[in-house]
Amino acid sequence: MRIDVITVMPDMFDGPMSASIIGIARDRGFLDLAIHDLRDWTSDKHRTTDDYPFGGGPGMVMKPDPLYAAIEDVTARSGGDARVLLTTPQGRRLNQALAAELAESSGLVIVCGRYEGIDDRVRRLADLEVSVGDYVLSGGELPAMVIVDAVTRLLPGVLGHSESTSEESFTWGLLEYPQYTRPASFRGMSVPDVLLSGDHAKVAEWRRQQALRKTLQLRPDLLQTADLSESDLEYIERVREEVLGGDE
Repeated sequence: MRIDVITVMPDMFDGPMSASIIGIARDRGFLDLAIHDLRDWTSDKHRTTDDYPFGGGPGMVMKPDPLYAAIEDVTARSGGDARVLLTTPQGRRLNQALAAELAESSGLVIVCGRYEGIDDRVRRLADLEVSVGDYVLSGGELPAMVIVDAVTRLLPGVLGHSESTSEESFTWGLLEYPQYTRPASFRGMSVPDVLLSGDHAKVAEWRRQQALRKTLQLRPDLLQTADLSESDLEYIERVREEVLGGDE
C-alpha cells in the first residue's frame, strides 16, 4: 500500500516510521511510505506555508496555495485514486472500523494540519477528515503516525498471522480477553486452569466470557453496538449481579 504524508515537520517521522511493525512493513514491501515537506510547494524565497487569519485573531493559518499544489501533485503521482485525509479535530473519529476501511484503500494521502488550522477552502480536496480524539495537539503529525500505524498492521501479511488482528480489542466489538505466558505460576499467581487444559472449546468459551467481563467493567458503552448472542447476554447479566450489584 502507498501512503503519502504532507507536513511542515517531516523530521518528526524519521524514527517512528522506521521502527517496529511499520519499519518491517516498509522493508518487506507491504508499505510504501513517503513523507513530503509542504515547503517544497511554496513559491516565495522564505518558503512560507502560513499567514495571518482574515478577520483577526491569534495564531496563523496554513495557506491554501501550497496545500492545493502539494495535494494535487502527490495525488497525481499516486495514480489519482488515493484517498485524501485531513487530520482535523472535527473529523470522523478514528476507530478500528475506520482503520479497516482505510486499509482497503488503494492509497492514502494524509495532510497534517498545523497552527490554528488549514484555510477552509482546502477541505474540498479531502475525501475524509479524521480525528484521533477530543483533545488538542500541536499539529497533525502525531495523528498521521497513528493512522499509518493503525492501517499498516491491518495490511495482509504485515503481522504474519491472520488471527493477530482478528482477536484484538475493538476488532469484534469487545475488549480483548486476558493473555498469559510462561511461567504458569509466578509469585503465587497462577494461569487459569482452563488455558492449560488443552480443551479448545472451553478455552474459546473462557476467552469470550472474559472479553465480555472486561468490556462490561471498563468500556460498557461498547456493549451497545457489539454483536451479542443470547448466551452472551445471560453471562453479562450474571456478571452485573456478581460484580456490579445489578447496576447498569
